[in-house]
Amino acid sequence: MTFVENITSLFSKITSVLSSFGIADALDIILVAFIIYQAIKLIRETRAFQLAKGLLLLAIVYFVITNIIDMQATAYIFSKVFSNVILVLIILFVPELRHAIEHMGRSWSSTLSFFGLGERKAVSESKMRTNFIEIAKACGRMSASKTGSLIILENKTLLGDIIKTGTITDAAISHEIIGNMFFPNSPLHDGAVIIRGERLYAAGCVLPLTQNPEIPSDLGMRHRAALGVTEQSDAVAIITSEETGTISVCYKGTIERGFNEASLRERLFELFLSDDDDSPKNLGETIKKFFEGLRKNEK
Repeated sequence: MTFVENITSLFSKITSVLSSFGIADALDIILVAFIIYQAIKLIRETRAFQLAKGLLLLAIVYFVITNIIDMQATAYIFSKVFSNVILVLIILFVPELRHAIEHMGRSWSSTLSFFGLGERKAVSESKMRTNFIEIAKACGRMSASKTGSLIILENKTLLGDIIKTGTITDAAISHEIIGNMFFPNSPLHDGAVIIRGERLYAAGCVLPLTQNPEIPSDLGMRHRAALGVTEQSDAVAIITSEETGTISVCYKGTIERGFNEASLRERLFELFLSDDDDSPKNLGETIKKFFEGLRKNEK
């Protein structure tokens, strides 16, 4: 077939598809567009985004070769590559897929909690405040003595795989115990401490390092590990530098530096005790908020 005949055939196929276009097709397109949009949001500003652009270019070339230009040998090679495209995508995007599935798991957990199901044992606000005061006091003292430390506060994402790399301590949280954990040359000083709920649950844990190439060169392995774990979960990491004594906080793959005991304490209150999220926590609260809204409208 000539080039003109290929173009004509392509347009005839498009016209045939549009002639039978219905509501189900529109919903199908919207769903696919939503999935693509979420995928772009997931990999945006990561190395996977550059990889995705390369794959998109290959797909465009494959489309042109198979539908417009009659290049049989090249089309055969591309067809073999794209015949296993799902397997190729899974292999190339393993970290991003894992992150997406974990995010779905957190969303499902929140949905269960919305109806009062699947909730972990809650820690009272007063106990959380006491624990944050103890953590901030420990970090303030380690900052003054330039003692390196890495403390991870587990959130909704469970860190069981990381906890397995360390030693279970299951101790009450106090600034004295935290200080002893990171005392130079102590058996567990060289890893991360994991705080789960109201307990200092594990110590000496190994964390995944960030793969972000834009991390400043002055950040050491503790900071890179803190960024790594907060990129893969919703945990909060607190780091004390043994070179400068600077206290830093990592959350959602970003780092904030220059804290002292008081400002660290307030930051932890903001992250875990803030009422900015006004979403209902269970079905009873949902009904209560609904009737409160009706009363306001009547007024």
